[in-house]
Amino acid sequence: MAYDPNAPGAPYGGAGQYGVDPATGLPLSDKSKLVAGLLQILLGAFGAGRFYTGHTGMAIGQIAVTWLTCGIGGLWPLIDGILILVNGGTDAQGRRLRDN
Repeated sequence: MAYDPNAPGAPYGGAGQYGVDPATGLPLSDKSKLVAGLLQILLGAFGAGRFYTGHTGMAIGQIAVTWLTCGIGGLWPLIDGILILVNGGTDAQGRRLRDN
């Protein structure tokens, strides 16, 4: 029997649900690159963009750095949000974020 990525028991709930990355052929995340980037830029001091993508440890680190440096560390989430918008990123399962 051949492997069917759209079968109900396939990893990530089936590749057809959110599409497949054309460059790699791997399933895409259910999370949006635009939402993650904007959350990170606007609410990065609270780790919102990283919590959204499931990167809890990085989100807590960004909160700690921002607050322990009295706001100067807020550059990290700002730059991180811009990089997410420009380059994309991954969710906690390693799937690329969707473009829309």
